[in-house]
Amino acid sequence: MEDGKILPLYGKFFASATNRTRSWNGIEQEITGRVRPKLAYEVTAIVRIYGGNVADANIQATLWVQSQDINEQYIKIAISQATDKGWVQLQGKFLLNGSPLKVIIFLEGPPPGTDILINRLVVKHAEKAPPPLRPFMKNEAFGVNIIENSNLDDGINGWFPLGNCSLNMEFGSPIELPSMARNSLGMQERLSGRYILVTNRADTWMGPAQMISGKLKLYLTYQVSAWVKIGPGSTSPQIVNVALSIDGNWVNGGQVEFNNESWHEVGGSFRIDKQPSNVMVYIQGPAAGVDLMVAGLYIFPVDRRARFKLLKKQTDKIRKRDLILKFASSKANNVSGAFVKVEQIQNSFPFGSCITRSSIDNEDLVRFLVKNFNWVVFGNELKWSWTEPQQGNFNYKDADELLDFCKNNNLEVRGHCIFWEVEYAIQPWVQGLNKSDLTTAVQNRLTDLVTRYKGKFRHYDVDNEMLHGSFYKDRLGKDIQATMFRTSHQLDPSATLFVNDYHIDDGSDVKSSPEEYIRQILDLQRQGAPVGGIGLQGHIDSPVGPIVSSALDKVGTLGLPIWFTELDVSSANEFIRADDLEVMLREAFAHPAVEGIILWGFWELYMSRENAHLVNAEGKINAAGKRYLALKKEWLSRARGYIDVQGEFRFRGFYGTYNIEINSPTMKINRTFVVDKGESPLAINFDL
Repeated sequence: MEDGKILPLYGKFFASATNRTRSWNGIEQEITGRVRPKLAYEVTAIVRIYGGNVADANIQATLWVQSQDINEQYIKIAISQATDKGWVQLQGKFLLNGSPLKVIIFLEGPPPGTDILINRLVVKHAEKAPPPLRPFMKNEAFGVNIIENSNLDDGINGWFPLGNCSLNMEFGSPIELPSMARNSLGMQERLSGRYILVTNRADTWMGPAQMISGKLKLYLTYQVSAWVKIGPGSTSPQIVNVALSIDGNWVNGGQVEFNNESWHEVGGSFRIDKQPSNVMVYIQGPAAGVDLMVAGLYIFPVDRRARFKLLKKQTDKIRKRDLILKFASSKANNVSGAFVKVEQIQNSFPFGSCITRSSIDNEDLVRFLVKNFNWVVFGNELKWSWTEPQQGNFNYKDADELLDFCKNNNLEVRGHCIFWEVEYAIQPWVQGLNKSDLTTAVQNRLTDLVTRYKGKFRHYDVDNEMLHGSFYKDRLGKDIQATMFRTSHQLDPSATLFVNDYHIDDGSDVKSSPEEYIRQILDLQRQGAPVGGIGLQGHIDSPVGPIVSSALDKVGTLGLPIWFTELDVSSANEFIRADDLEVMLREAFAHPAVEGIILWGFWELYMSRENAHLVNAEGKINAAGKRYLALKKEWLSRARGYIDVQGEFRFRGFYGTYNIEINSPTMKINRTFVVDKGESPLAINFDL
């Protein structure tokens, strides 16, 4: 091809798909009978593109599966950006459920007129990863600040200006540590009141900097904290960001946005998983010409175990109740001295997971789901782009089947989502409507969906991610979002209506700070929107408890129930993943405003985020999954003892359902009882 200028990377030949008239046209091969269900397969392809005046385009490996009942399913395996300059590798995995009638793998993606070239395509049973090792950590120095001269006791020694700006030391900054750092360090250390004043800033990235190469340790979670302030001269809100340059790569250490001349706390976190050569921390962000002030920058590894001790006490206070079991016998038997064995069989707190229509065909996945979760949310099957991909072409079959599955397995269901405000998530036909037709389409969507499923979804995420998108608001006016809430409530008053967004809980995104979320919710309520719940998605990395808790405290002031609606944590090392998951679960379970936790999946290859699973593709529970199960077990109460002379047995237990067994020489009785939420002691009578 190209007069011999395009040569294969491997071997002597390559194949090409030419004369393509659709983006899904490509190269395919039937592999029916050569792949088995419940085994993970790895796909590797060497690809490139040619022609059509296209220099680069995405190529996707897709699996087409036809089930025994002739239903069709498309499984995205992998996607990679290919070029016309050279060969690239495309790599991914897939998993089959059941025994399909037909399976075809094919390559697709580039625009019509552009050829797909393939030099190699390999499908093989995925190799088992070597047994994981817990990272070895020593001399962690928890709570020790790695910043030199943070308090400016030695002037500005250790600091340098990044860019052509000027640094000077001044007095008048806060002497208290910022609250999130104070909650982590557990001490009342005072700051000096000195701060760095940065002037003559000619660009946003200019500010104070310090080299911290060699001070960071692998796999530790570092918390970042500082006081920041801006000088006069800005006409709009300004962003201040604590950033790290790690071998030239930008890492977000936290950011805050404000438009006044007060001191503000900035906080965040990060972690490294390979040893860097050069690390620089710097503070940046305000517009050129705006002075920047920084005080008390702390970067320190956090002691999670110490935090967990506090959380266990908080959990005991808000998730348990004192119980008085009172026993009486209509017979002549004296119940005093009988042995009592109490076992909690179900905590009433909602723990849920994301599921999909294809995932429930995996019997092993279903067994784990039903045993360990009591709520679910659908990954895509309720979204408008799924239920009406083309105008007038409706698909409620998948959502209907998922609802039937949930009903049969006693699983409560969240409705995600009626609308999605971010433009990339909106199907093309909706994007192309004029204002009048879009208004009609929105009303039809509300009426069709909410009426069809009235009473079947306990919650609805009404307009997903309104802090990060404004498609409907820009086209239909500010009131449209409140209208969506009001209309949803009119159509199904039984459903609790949620806002739902991400990065509320980690300090990494000024668009979705707790303060911005609160402002948005109050604005919706002023417009008459019946907001009944607050969704924090919880897609998070290297979480720090006090940062998460601070966000929950702030959002909790609204008095609405908070749910983590899409929680996942990601790390290639499953032990680090387990630690991160424990942080999030303990913080949520110990906070009085949190009323439910939904994981965004748990099974490998059925999750949108890599390295976030609790169970691998072939059913082995990893360290993160074991940690989840251990916490679920910890949050079930057990008690043993004897009925006292007053005919009572007392203990303190979690809310939920219990079995009790009473044994004496003359009787053996089993009963079930339920402990509802409440602050006062609960007396439960048993007539034996």
